[in-house]
Order: sequence, then structure tokens, then C-alpha cells
Amino acid sequence: MGKALVTFREDRCKGCKLCTAVCPKQIIKMADHINVMGFHPAVVENQDKCTGCALCALMCPDLVIEVAREEKKVG
Repeated sequence: MGKALVTFREDRCKGCKLCTAVCPKQIIKMADHINVMGFHPAVVENQDKCTGCALCALMCPDLVIEVAREEKKVG
């Protein structure tokens, strides 16, 4: 598996923390800042530790998380 990149649409996150509970690496945290809706959005604390499992995206009720995987080149 290649490197993973997790992105959040912070402006739509309502801070439910479901993604933080399901992350096996415990790298998703709540930001110190407030988004436009008045919530602390979720952010990835250490992107390099992300395995790209996408459990966070599957758990998110508002579909604000996207997980992209960079495929390893063979050859």
C-alpha cells in the first residue's frame, strides 16, 4: 500500500468526534480553532502515520473526510 492523504472539509465538520474514536492509529484530533459553524473540526495530527484504512471517512456522518492513497510504482 502506498502513502495515504486524509483531508477534511473543515468548514462542514460538526466536531462529533466519531472519526477520532475509530482511527486505529489515534492520529485524528480536534483542532484548537473554530470553524465557520462554531465547532472544533477534526484534523490529522501526524499524516505520515496514516495507513489509509479510511475508517474515519466511513464513520463520518457528514461526509467531510476524504482518503486518497498514492500507489507504489512497481518496476
